Amino acid sequence: MLALGYPAYFLTMLGVWKILGVIAVLVPKFSLLKEWAYAGFFFSMSGAVFSHIASGNAVSEIFGPSLLLVLTVVSWYFRPPSRRIVAVNL
Repeated sequence: MLALGYPAYFLTMLGVWKILGVIAVLVPKFSLLKEWAYAGFFFSMSGAVFSHIASGNAVSEIFGPSLLLVLTVVSWYFRPPSRRIVAVNL
């Protein structure tokens, strides 16, 4: 077991998904894929914050994931209009 009690394979899997998510956000087009990548970052970072809280870690250890969580939300909110998914009214 490693950090916060999670097994090593889980940390490796999260790392690979995060790299793929960064690629998805940076590559032009594929708006729906970008939305899923942002959602993945949000769930990953919010899970990290709650894991640190549940483990009783110091506030200094929660700062990193909290900052990344805020940056994810800000990046998603201020994305260019060309990268937004347009809702279709039926």
